Amino acid sequence: MTDQVQPEQGPGASGPGPDGAGFTYRKAEQELIAVARPEARLRARPEGVRSAVGADVSALNMFLSDEQLTMEPLFGSEERLQSTAASGENVPDLTLFYRVRGSADRAQELRSRIAALPGIDTAYVKPGAVPASLGSVGQSSDDNRKLKEGAPVTPDFTSRQGYLRPAPEGVDAYWAWQRPGGSGQGVTVIDVEGAWQFGHEDLSAKLAGVVAGTPLTDLAWRNHGTAVIGVIGGDRNEYGITGVAPDAVTAAASIQDIGTAAAVQAAADRLGPGDIVLIELHRPGPRFDFEVRDDQRGYIPLEWWPDDFAAIRYATAKGVVVVAAAGNGGESLDDAVYERRPDFFPEWWRNPFNPSNQPSGAILVGAGAPPPGTHGRDHGPDRSRLGFSNYGGRVDAQGWGREVTTTGGFWDRPGDLQGGAEEVVWYTDTFSGTSSASPVVVGSLACLQGMLKASGQEPMDPERARQLLRTTGSPQQDAPGRPASQRIGNRPDIKAAVSRLLPEAVGSGQAERYWDELLPYPRELPPRLRLFVAGTWRNLNDPSPEIRHAVHAAFAGGRPDVRVWFSDDEIVGLVVTG
Repeated sequence: MTDQVQPEQGPGASGPGPDGAGFTYRKAEQELIAVARPEARLRARPEGVRSAVGADVSALNMFLSDEQLTMEPLFGSEERLQSTAASGENVPDLTLFYRVRGSADRAQELRSRIAALPGIDTAYVKPGAVPASLGSVGQSSDDNRKLKEGAPVTPDFTSRQGYLRPAPEGVDAYWAWQRPGGSGQGVTVIDVEGAWQFGHEDLSAKLAGVVAGTPLTDLAWRNHGTAVIGVIGGDRNEYGITGVAPDAVTAAASIQDIGTAAAVQAAADRLGPGDIVLIELHRPGPRFDFEVRDDQRGYIPLEWWPDDFAAIRYATAKGVVVVAAAGNGGESLDDAVYERRPDFFPEWWRNPFNPSNQPSGAILVGAGAPPPGTHGRDHGPDRSRLGFSNYGGRVDAQGWGREVTTTGGFWDRPGDLQGGAEEVVWYTDTFSGTSSASPVVVGSLACLQGMLKASGQEPMDPERARQLLRTTGSPQQDAPGRPASQRIGNRPDIKAAVSRLLPEAVGSGQAERYWDELLPYPRELPPRLRLFVAGTWRNLNDPSPEIRHAVHAAFAGGRPDVRVWFSDDEIVGLVVTG
């Protein structure tokens, strides 16, 4: 018996928050951003603003002084930007963006006044960015009373991490770990958000700490960041959980004090080509006039804002792969509302969700349902869009958006899987949202980048990584009221992706005959589909009913055409055409 959820209701339909579990993240800073005119060539210093070409900026300086404001380069000094400039075309000029400080309670009032000053093109206020996660589903108020109080020994929870298993249920991390580099060796991931519990018992092996910003002290933010890092790089040991890419180095960049765009840029400056920046945030969009809402309806990816777009373009031009949560707003990113340029955005802005415009280069991740019955709950057909997830042609891939088992507590409380007095031993079974989906995709990419590096090849650049996710993986499924045409993309399948990335590392050939092993021996092994290819039998463990049927039908037709890719005796991909 499963706990049947009604995800088609969408965000906020049954209560104050997503799916009736309302909460909000505190201490989310709004940001007042000023965009300078290129011809003014402004230079902001502690003593004031000047123009490198002699333009009159006295009115701007007088205004800042009278209002007790400061204006500072959003991305650092002009000299620093020139010395670390990303190569590549169409990278926005980062020297045009400035953060105005001292205006937290009057940002909207001051915005239009700043925009009218000489040397300034425009100014806009960014609502506070918050983690793209949700409340739990099917959890009663009695659950916290069942938590282990100071459990002396943490059990092994990996059996609850279905997203590690073979496709289509998971991303097939177990298979990746058996290949050179396949556990993420040589890859660094920086998580951009607010806070983390770096003392957690299951995050000690490959953790590099905070590289930018100051972590928030709020417990909800800290639980969120801890959960994200666990999904990607949780230690591989005999207790707790294991990350998708346990040998990847994980680090963090906090948005507190520096803002979202500067955090992305700072993270990118600490990485090399093929490394990964993960943006675990979304913010209120134009659907409800940028209103902060507990139900998160209308929240969208950060790339829609000009300075965040510029920071992401900067990162991807350097060869850094950027992965971002698509957001939990229940929005079609194809909607015309996102085509309308807000009056306070610069005239050169174009909607980045529209594929006809210049893309940010980031990989956007939507939230898909886990297999029905996971943890005794049913969120709809496996890989179907969850009702809260944003969707559209801009979304590239999906991960598990519910029932993700990982490190950390539940929102601002102890772990619902393991709690107790010590935060460093908390675990959750209910990490959710596009926030839980995104690190599943990041971990998969880290495994693939590690395999490329181990084989002596260059890692994927951002566009190659994006296209790989779009052309491989386990396809999105329909759900009542949420058809696959509401695109969130495929769930990654590491094994299948290897046949595209490393064709020289795998063999291929036509299957001559097959054997469907419905009753495996020994019984504890999964059932296998065996195909005789290139002189020997190759194994496909736990094949899906669809693959079984296609192979049966091909051979029953008398002229089978089954093309197989394999590594050693394991099948990593197949195409049935006959």
